[in-house]
Amino acid sequence: MHQAQECTYNAHSVEKDTVMPRIRHERFDCSPGCTVEGTLRYIDGKWKGVVLYHLFEGTLRFNEIRRRIPNCTQRMLTNQLRELEADRLIARKVYAEVPPKVEYSLTPRGRSLEPVITALKAWGDANVMLGPQASQAAA
Repeated sequence: MHQAQECTYNAHSVEKDTVMPRIRHERFDCSPGCTVEGTLRYIDGKWKGVVLYHLFEGTLRFNEIRRRIPNCTQRMLTNQLRELEADRLIARKVYAEVPPKVEYSLTPRGRSLEPVITALKAWGDANVMLGPQASQAAA
């Protein structure tokens, strides 16, 4: 069983240039926005949304995921996959082979996030500039 942890976000204060911890809500009925926070909890890791996005295409082995996300370290990817599995968004299947073969796929719960992740990608395509274009826009 996955043990619940108290998680915090850091809220940055521009005026004082300090970082203040912000405790997540334990219940999500406190205000209309709390269910949004609760949903984001499942995809708030740096690479979780990207992993889910790639798994929408189908079952992938660890190294296939790693090749699709070259900036993610092996350790970070392992941690993100474990968290997604603990949240029942992905399933991990281990085959009794040498070398070991491990496959990751979406659970129905993970698949239900497809419209959310797809909407995030569409918004990013329209609003986020990457690479040289971002540098030029900032200048």
